[in-house]
Amino acid sequence: MADAPLGVPEPPGTPQDAAAAEPEEEEELDFPQFDFGRPPHPVWGAREEFAKRPENYLRGCKWAPDGSCVLTCSNDNALRIFDLPLPPGPPPGAPLPQMLPAVQVAEGDTIYDFTWYPLMDSSDPPSCLVAASSRDSPVHLWDAFDGSLRGSFRAHNHLDEPVAPHSLAFSPDGSRLLGGFDGAVREFPTERPGRGGAQRSLHQGGHGQRGLIGCLAFSPSQSLFACGSYGRSLGLYPLEGGGAVALWPRLPAAPTHLRFSPCGTHLYAGGRKDRHILCWDLRVPERPLLALPRRVATNQRVTFDLDPSGRFLVGGDTDGFVTVWDTLAPPPGPGDPPELPPLLRFRALRDCVNGTSLHPALPLLATASGQRLFPAPWDSGGDSDGDSEGTPAPGGDIRLQLWWWGHGDTPGDTPGDSGTDHCHLSGDTD
Repeated sequence: MADAPLGVPEPPGTPQDAAAAEPEEEEELDFPQFDFGRPPHPVWGAREEFAKRPENYLRGCKWAPDGSCVLTCSNDNALRIFDLPLPPGPPPGAPLPQMLPAVQVAEGDTIYDFTWYPLMDSSDPPSCLVAASSRDSPVHLWDAFDGSLRGSFRAHNHLDEPVAPHSLAFSPDGSRLLGGFDGAVREFPTERPGRGGAQRSLHQGGHGQRGLIGCLAFSPSQSLFACGSYGRSLGLYPLEGGGAVALWPRLPAAPTHLRFSPCGTHLYAGGRKDRHILCWDLRVPERPLLALPRRVATNQRVTFDLDPSGRFLVGGDTDGFVTVWDTLAPPPGPGDPPELPPLLRFRALRDCVNGTSLHPALPLLATASGQRLFPAPWDSGGDSDGDSEGTPAPGGDIRLQLWWWGHGDTPGDTPGDSGTDHCHLSGDTD
């Protein structure tokens, strides 16, 4: 492992700045009131939209930074944006209302990754942008209001052939878009689309990270970013340039999703065909701090999310369960790394829950489900597998699902909960 920092540097500042800030009262943060002590209940969903084509399983979902809408990616190589419905939810026993996309854009081939512009605000239409990377295509910057193309970032290899990054991440200030390539990352200036971008190799002289960079994440508190490689390695790099400040060259599985805690001192990594999410305290990076058990049995990217406070981590798995961990729970038992037991685990769907995203201002969870299913050669058309209770075998439950996770029974039960302004006007379509 490369030389790792002994501690996380303090944010830049001067003693005069600190003295001036002393008389001011610290602003109290207002986090959404999630009730993680019990399972949520579904309130809205989009299933029929993805049933128009066979095997059109979802490949993740992400709430907009301002919470006005949710973005999905699916196997038909399309991005869909669904506006946040207004509360209240459906009455007890009524069918779940079906959501329809306000905007839909199609890419030319398999979508590798997609992400929101971090400063997106629906009251400022020019900031409503989505970046997406697809096979053998430039990185496209889509308008989240009307689905128009706002710009493209093109990368080429040494043979002048177009190549696409397998992962994308904006810097917290939105000024740079980072793309992950084979053993390298490329930095695109957001304000200047086109061909180019500075390439940065992550391996030199037989050392460093090799393989496709399948996931990226920026630290919210320091000028650092993390890279996860399909070569089963993880690295932490300064944005200004230079080598890795921390390198984990031999992970149990290839990481496919990374997440920093809001304070920037903890890094979470989840891999494909793995049974744990690993957590590192970057102030003591020599070994993982915790292992959070979950089952991912395929190569599919299965994401997780942290609540705005950074205390609770929520993630899905291949078996259709959603699990919650309290990362501030008392230290678990022995182990290397010690395994943190779940706070809550519940059956969400009868298919792989590959995407989980927590709303930034409301106690809402968005989940994306589905996976590629390969019938066994010995299966016949008339036979159907099931469990001992006669229920259908897992698989085929493809949908975007919103879950209410507040203290009230319905969204309308929470005082002051009037929803979030829509990103699109009523009746807007692609």
